[in-house]
Amino acid sequence: MTGKQRFQVAGGARLQGSVRVSGAKNSVLKLMAAALLAEGRTVLTNCPEILDVPLMAEVLRGLGAEVAIDGTTVTIDVPAALEYRADFDAVRQFRASVCVLGPLTARCGQAVVALPGGDAIGSRPLDMHQSGLEKLGATTRIEHGCVVAHAPALTGGRIDLDFPSVGATENILTAAVLADGVTILDNAAREPEIVDLCQLLTAMGAKITGAGSNTITIEGVDSLHPTTHAVIGDRIVAGTWAYAAAITQGDVTVGGISPKHLHLPLEKLKLAGASVETYEQGFRVVMNGRPQAVDYQTLPFPGFPTDLQPMAIGLAAVSDGLSMITENVFESRFRFVDEMQRLGADASVDGHHVAIRGTTELSSTSVWSSDIRAGAGLVLAALAADGVTEVHDVFHIDRGYPHFVKQLVSLGADVKRVGDGAA
Repeated sequence: MTGKQRFQVAGGARLQGSVRVSGAKNSVLKLMAAALLAEGRTVLTNCPEILDVPLMAEVLRGLGAEVAIDGTTVTIDVPAALEYRADFDAVRQFRASVCVLGPLTARCGQAVVALPGGDAIGSRPLDMHQSGLEKLGATTRIEHGCVVAHAPALTGGRIDLDFPSVGATENILTAAVLADGVTILDNAAREPEIVDLCQLLTAMGAKITGAGSNTITIEGVDSLHPTTHAVIGDRIVAGTWAYAAAITQGDVTVGGISPKHLHLPLEKLKLAGASVETYEQGFRVVMNGRPQAVDYQTLPFPGFPTDLQPMAIGLAAVSDGLSMITENVFESRFRFVDEMQRLGADASVDGHHVAIRGTTELSSTSVWSSDIRAGAGLVLAALAADGVTEVHDVFHIDRGYPHFVKQLVSLGADVKRVGDGAA
């Protein structure tokens, strides 16, 4: 349990060396849920060793599956008959748990899924999830804190999303693969994690075309079969290391990720003055001298990821000049700015914009993580502060970053985990 643990981060280190990212948090949890679509044993490799994986395992066990976690391999044995109620404590602990809605509706003809909890970054209503399932023939409602779906039979249809929601795209995909007929999903999310899910489903026998584009076509099949699949590399963790290199004026090589999945974040680093070399499965970021101010606006892929916005703010806080950062995805993500101001950042929030005038050095203090990415962003900013900063509520960081302290130390940072149960 890491609830009382904190990180002590000494500023002044220049990060140097190499790190390798493991599988994507934003993919593995959805792949685990998709395994419910096929009776038998599905094996996922290259899984990240983060807190959310055992949490999702508990969700699946509550539905009748057997789940074994062995390092970076997760084995899921799915029975012929599933429990359709995901109404228990594990579901409420993290938002990704709602991704069992589509598979359960398809496999069981009904689903009851507790409304999820997780990060404090703004509301993520399920309207598009529900309307998508309804266009496939389901009835849905919110009742007693749960989303309830009922669908004795699903039928393919045309679905136009109001916004390219990743979660809604995933739930519609995992329901449509077992629907009768063809489903055309327009304005679908294009994230690499969606492509990864489609690759898993295709390996299980689904018929899907258009993954990675705005329009995905799914031809329903009668049943799917289990498979073995390697989880895609985590572009957000990779991007975090890229921005850590820039913030500390360092030299970091990152492996295990296609740089195509981080094209815009790496281009922004070039504008800030970094040297960026890309390889087939990795990249190197070198920042010599103080970074230059750059503007950002978060958008769905292939735009700048909202999950890297805290890292962009951390870079802006030590850059030369004025940066304007616009958040277009989650309305509460700027809560993180309050903690950055405690570190001495010259930042001013106006609605979904924040203006940041960079300073040459931040000042150490105690700060608190409000979500996974804010926590990581605070650690990165603390690396550019004078003295020792204490980052609290690091259980958030542990939900998304495997071996975070160990990897920081391997790059030359002076970071310690302290508190109850710390190693």
